Amino acid sequence: MKSRLRLRLRLSRGITRGVHWLVIVGGGLLLNLSLNLDLVFAASPSLADRVIEHKLDNGLTVLMVERHQTPVVSINITFAVGGINEEVGQTGLAHLYEHMAFKGTRTIGTKDYGKEKPILDEIARIGTELERRQHKMAEKIGGGSAEEQAAVESLQERFVELQAEASQYVVGNELALLYQRHGGVGFNASTGKDLTRYMISLPANRLPLWAAIESDRMANPVFREFYKERGVVMEERRLRNEDSPTGLLFETFTSAAFRAHGYGVPTIGWGSDILSLTPAETEAFFKAYYGPNRATIALVGDFDPKEVMALIEHTFGKIPAAPASTERMPVEPEQRGERRVEVEFDAEPAIVIGFHKPGLGHPDDDVFDVIDAILSEGLTSRLHRKLVREQRLAASVHTDAGHPGVRAPNLFLVMATPLAPHTTAEVEAAIYEELDRLKQEPVEPKELERVINNLDADMVRALRSNSGLASQLAMYQAVAGDWSYMLKSRDKIAAVTAADVQRVAAQYFTKSNRTVGVLVKKGDEKTAPTAQRSEATP
Repeated sequence: MKSRLRLRLRLSRGITRGVHWLVIVGGGLLLNLSLNLDLVFAASPSLADRVIEHKLDNGLTVLMVERHQTPVVSINITFAVGGINEEVGQTGLAHLYEHMAFKGTRTIGTKDYGKEKPILDEIARIGTELERRQHKMAEKIGGGSAEEQAAVESLQERFVELQAEASQYVVGNELALLYQRHGGVGFNASTGKDLTRYMISLPANRLPLWAAIESDRMANPVFREFYKERGVVMEERRLRNEDSPTGLLFETFTSAAFRAHGYGVPTIGWGSDILSLTPAETEAFFKAYYGPNRATIALVGDFDPKEVMALIEHTFGKIPAAPASTERMPVEPEQRGERRVEVEFDAEPAIVIGFHKPGLGHPDDDVFDVIDAILSEGLTSRLHRKLVREQRLAASVHTDAGHPGVRAPNLFLVMATPLAPHTTAEVEAAIYEELDRLKQEPVEPKELERVINNLDADMVRALRSNSGLASQLAMYQAVAGDWSYMLKSRDKIAAVTAADVQRVAAQYFTKSNRTVGVLVKKGDEKTAPTAQRSEATP
């Protein structure tokens, strides 16, 4: 399944607690498009009138939409914070903080915080000192003196003792259990390059419980079991990035495509950085970025907006704003030549091709959504029809119009896995032929109309469920500064012409603007020469 519904869902991808999370789009068969546009208010112009927006004095944005069909409320809290906000040497902090946010607060997840806190403080002190000494010894030939080794062993013993003491006060998974006992479902989170998100759906009469829990979590997180959870994250990295052929391919490819911008760093972070993160650094990152002034709360469901706002003012309104941001994002310099990387792995070959493109808000970004659909949306899309069905060159082929984020200029991707005995070189050449066709031949009116209608239907699906609408509202407010951008984007996509597609393809799908990553089966030397593979597109 494609990992996005165009722009509307591609922001939702990220590292999550155990799964790659996508916006829930609701069940059941989709009625024909015209009927949906009449019946689903969320996709009609009336949505602009039904969204109630309120901003607290501390900067927190609240978006509300009433839907009284069932006594349920879906809530999405989105922070305009992600991997892009990290500094060199501290990559992975945003994702690690997301994990720590599930460990509880001063009142949740603990049997006695007054007794637990001094132990946690000592664990942080001892753990930091222990790792400092270990790193210092590792730099020395022979591993350090006998005295230094004895000091490290003593710290290790004390560290283990403190961990055991602290564990006596931990109430494991209490946050999730609280929600579960009160009918909550879909309790999850995700971290990406642009955003950190938390979501839950629960009975409408449990909103006071939600407000108490989440305001406490936003104001008073406690980083208990820090080193244990850091180990979990490191294992997650090994599973998804180091021991996964596609994960390693994408990590290597993306870091080659971006030389200056933070999009080149994996959201989960580099292994050496993860292992050096400390409780103090994680807490400082939280205090710097995760304030209410960077957050949007979207609620969709059965509630009274006045009552909800009074509840949120009483709970979240007390939380002080985070310091004003002074961050300056590096600008990715123009690429001046094709870049190619190979990753050796004992796995079947694969290829990913990326072209630099503008980010959210640029007029051409909407054109890329249309190109995305033309090339790989459905069984009748161009790449699928040619490479998979007709020529049988590839087992699968997909595109993505916003990798790995959208707040800044990003990449348009084409990904494919060859169908044996065909090679990545053959697949690559066939992909370039289809990209060249976009440049040389205007898209037929019927094809363009079908694609735009399907994109509109995707949006309808994404907004049908309470959780889907809450997700989209919070997401667009966070990345675009305006939730209604999703409606404006819909109009822009509907206005895309064949000439726009032709112009954008010619401007961006060039050899000097592309990066190519190839997964090579370890020990296989039957690949075509690089020079042959790289000349398919002028």
